[in-house]
Amino acid sequence: MTEPVTGLAAREQWLDWLARERRASPHTLAAYGADLADFLGFLNRHLGGEPDLAALAALRPADLRAFLAERAMRDGVGNATRARQLAAIRGFLRFLARRHGMTPVALAALRGPRVVPPAPRPLTAEQAREVARDTGSVEADPLMAARDQALFTLLYGCGLRISEALGLDVRDAPRAGIGLRIRGKGQKERVVPVLPAVAEAVAAYLRLRGHPSADQPLFLGARGGRLDAAVAQRALRHYRRLAGLPESATPHALRHSFATHLLGAGADLRAIQELLGHASLSTTQRYTGVDAARLLDSWRKAHPRAD
Repeated sequence: MTEPVTGLAAREQWLDWLARERRASPHTLAAYGADLADFLGFLNRHLGGEPDLAALAALRPADLRAFLAERAMRDGVGNATRARQLAAIRGFLRFLARRHGMTPVALAALRGPRVVPPAPRPLTAEQAREVARDTGSVEADPLMAARDQALFTLLYGCGLRISEALGLDVRDAPRAGIGLRIRGKGQKERVVPVLPAVAEAVAAYLRLRGHPSADQPLFLGARGGRLDAAVAQRALRHYRRLAGLPESATPHALRHSFATHLLGAGADLRAIQELLGHASLSTTQRYTGVDAARLLDSWRKAHPRAD
């Protein structure tokens, strides 16, 4: 006789499927794994024992609401975290529906906590240019200085995520006039144009490296391995404090700045979506709020009737 599938076993099946079929990142797997552990722990208390597939199929919206309420009132968890946990539970129950033929009744007519995403905090055009041009100046080693300048010029000039930039190899080095092929989230590919300033900064860095082989990482750490994102973030943090830039001046802020400055210059929102590699236009539309906020701020400072 087949043993019933427990909630913990079902959780492992789902995480394995996310890793193999959806190619989810280790960070995503860890976050969703923790979310499901919280939920299954709640059900253990709520139902008086570890749930199996039958118990999961029998859940009602009220059970999920009870979980979200406990997280809010007992654990002090905010809306954003509870919304993410609900998204994980939805994905888990839908996976079980496909894999085991169960009907997730609990998902019917259930709305999660309302989350208003914060508007991105871009740098001004001058601040972004300063970061791209001068961050390497705090490095005593000329090679590391050239590396940092090339990296931050690439982030601002092409709107890349830092993980995308650090995943490049020498063979992928951006060249002016040739589109840079990027593999982003979910292994989706996009091609972004390369500005001459980006190509020149990367070429100068590679010349100092002595024209390395094509299969080596494009950006190297001090010990010769692929540069770690934490090291790049620390370099920019050190520079922004010396230069008096806001704490919002991070590697990811350069990507926000790329999008916001393009939008301010009249670029089409759909084109910006393609350049950023956003799956949904609603994600890109956050930048319209940034631009509108900046316009309103300028109006308040300059318009004689603003008071």
